[in-house]
Amino acid sequence: MAGSSEEAPDYGRGVVITDDWPGYDLNLFTYPQHYYGDLEYVLIPHGIVVDRTERLAKDIMKDIGNCDIMVLCVLKGGYKFCADLVEHLKNISRNSDRFISMKVDFIRLKSYRNDQSMGEMQIIGGNDLSTLAGKNVLIVEDVVGTGRTMKALLSSIEKYKPNMIKVASLLVKRTPRSDGFRPDYVGFEIPNLFVVGYALDYNEYFRDLNHICVINEHGKEKYRV
Repeated sequence: MAGSSEEAPDYGRGVVITDDWPGYDLNLFTYPQHYYGDLEYVLIPHGIVVDRTERLAKDIMKDIGNCDIMVLCVLKGGYKFCADLVEHLKNISRNSDRFISMKVDFIRLKSYRNDQSMGEMQIIGGNDLSTLAGKNVLIVEDVVGTGRTMKALLSSIEKYKPNMIKVASLLVKRTPRSDGFRPDYVGFEIPNLFVVGYALDYNEYFRDLNHICVINEHGKEKYRV
């Protein structure tokens, strides 16, 4: 089964950002002017995200690079991470002794309204999950918080008996509501903050922000639905 509820995965907690990390001043970076006044600080600069993603690709290929992979991208927040990760995986495959076939499918999991989890997961889109039977599946997600949403997705997929399931998440939040689930591959472990950028949104805004930033209360109120 993907992930683990009992112990940390082989690649640990990823890059750990502590609760007292002050972040980077917004004035040190460029970002869209229409978000001026809506953000607290830059939590993870874009370049660090890209470098970490490349390392995750190497770790994934080391583990499962001997078989074809079916990548299941969780939209919408995961699309940039997935695109960059798959590109790195393909580059590694091109330069290896054995070509690895990678197919990508997409699914949406709706679990947030404004900055609050709704507690129930809605699966939107994607092909018939029965096509995953016998496949080596890599689920690519943007954020794992409590872990309940991902566990529900894994439960749905496992009914169709794929050969293998692995989970790669760009971010894992430290939250007291966590059920202990850990992805197999983690980019960054972060405090329990609502973050935006690098395709992570707040009511569909901030997807065009390259850096991962912490939204402020003014931004939340401005874009609240």
